[in-house]
Amino acid sequence: MITLISIELQKIFRKWRTYIGFLAVLALTIIIQLAFYLTRDSYIQGTTRSLNDSFILNGNFFNGYVIAYLFLNLMFVHIPFLIVLVGGDIFAGEATAGTYRMLLTRPVSRLGLVTAKYLAGLIYTFLFILFIGLMSLGVSLLLFGSGELIAMKNKIIIYASNDILWRMVWAYSFTILSMLTVMAISIFFSSMVSNAIGPIVATMAIIIVFLILSAIPVDFLQNIRPYFFTSHLTQWNEFFNDPVDFNEVAKSALILIAHIVGLYLLTAWAFIKKDILS
Repeated sequence: MITLISIELQKIFRKWRTYIGFLAVLALTIIIQLAFYLTRDSYIQGTTRSLNDSFILNGNFFNGYVIAYLFLNLMFVHIPFLIVLVGGDIFAGEATAGTYRMLLTRPVSRLGLVTAKYLAGLIYTFLFILFIGLMSLGVSLLLFGSGELIAMKNKIIIYASNDILWRMVWAYSFTILSMLTVMAISIFFSSMVSNAIGPIVATMAIIIVFLILSAIPVDFLQNIRPYFFTSHLTQWNEFFNDPVDFNEVAKSALILIAHIVGLYLLTAWAFIKKDILS
């Protein structure tokens, strides 16, 4: 199995589309860091203006944690598309190239092939989010240092510099789980079609549809809303509440894991039943 996963990872990283996300994140990080550096004073004034009238603020409110927090807020909107660019091609790419039959002539079962491709997609997602964390948090801390963080919730919370890093680590860890769910959806659609564009569009459409359903004020939809995966993708935000409700975080994590496992089983079933002609 390890050999199969290694082969599938090589396939993923041989394709140019795999590096679109990495290049986009690299460019975005540099632009944001440069923009923050050039507008440092105006950013601090804009962030603390509403608080200066009532409080005396003393600290470094322009630091690497601020940039990392901004990236976390951007994650749900933009990163899923970069994830599905790769996920949508994991199976569909084989169908497009006509290599399914060649793959299945090897002494490996369809279930083994599905498992290897699925795990390779999840590993890619883990590495991609890890790269985002290193660029947005690690590099930003090296460039701008640490400091306080202002979190706007139902109340204004100012975190001390020694109370942020563990929150960031947990938040990025939960983000990995969120994006693994997005990858799982795109792999499922990829196993059913022969063109990578379909899974990309379908996955993004599913996310949009569930977001719309979540926003409709109908009792039935609101009752089942807690089971929508989209209701839990941004649960990393809970780590910036005080205190953190770890029960809610665990509940969201279990629901996302259930989606990932369920989508794997559906993908395996669909592929095993699939009539492969080329």
